[in-house]
Amino acid sequence: MTLALGGMLGAGFLLLAAPFLWPRTGDKDRSRTPGRLRASLAQAGLGSLPLPAFVALSVVLGLAVSALSQAILGIAALSLVAALVGLGLPTLMVAWRTRARRRANRAVWPDVVDHLVSAVRSGLALPDSVGSLAGAGPLSTRPAFAEFAREYQATGNFGVAVDGLKASLADPVADRILETLRMAREVGGSDLTVVLRSLAAWLRQDAAIRSEVEARQSWIVNAARLGVAAPWIVLLLLASRPEAAVAYNTPAGVVVIVGGLGVSAVAYRLMVALGRLPEERRWFR
Repeated sequence: MTLALGGMLGAGFLLLAAPFLWPRTGDKDRSRTPGRLRASLAQAGLGSLPLPAFVALSVVLGLAVSALSQAILGIAALSLVAALVGLGLPTLMVAWRTRARRRANRAVWPDVVDHLVSAVRSGLALPDSVGSLAGAGPLSTRPAFAEFAREYQATGNFGVAVDGLKASLADPVADRILETLRMAREVGGSDLTVVLRSLAAWLRQDAAIRSEVEARQSWIVNAARLGVAAPWIVLLLLASRPEAAVAYNTPAGVVVIVGGLGVSAVAYRLMVALGRLPEERRWFR
């Protein structure tokens, strides 16, 4: 049984590392998974973290949690579950950080648009208006706009600098704002300030509605998370007894733990899918 569980754990690690070890060679699907993971890291504000370091951290954390569980409880199936939890924990943290960053930025983007409108109305050129946000914009966005200003001064190419800024911000609302500015730069437009003011008003309204809905849903989501976690807390308490550890090391005990893991995973994903508000996708990447 130990050899079988060890083989399953090794196969799982191999499958997780396969997209990085043997990426697809087609032009359409090349590096799709690493690209998605890199975008997630950028949206979480961890764009400077190398992908191999993130994968290595996940694997090491999974092995460490599994070894700790085996040393304390001595149940092979629970050690496998602990390895999977440790392996996925960095990804869950990145997803949580991404959602928190987007939630915080909802109150930031209307101010960014207001600063852009003020800069454009004062007579500044469009690149200078965007670069001025490095000193006048919200604190959380200033480093990205400072990098834009340096890129534009070095290349003089507004499109290339905007692409770099979009990659740094990694936010769908920022994509919409910057694509509006790019279109105004390339084809011109006398209604740019009107469009930006309308966008700012819509963003404030959307942020207010989302905040109200999330506040009402938070207790339901927290109750569902507690419902998923409670059986595993009870299982850990039972597994601390020697006779329970012997029972869970049997084939029937392995089936119970693995089945409970599957049910918990499906229930949690279903709860998240039903309770989460739809997020805007990045269409202009």
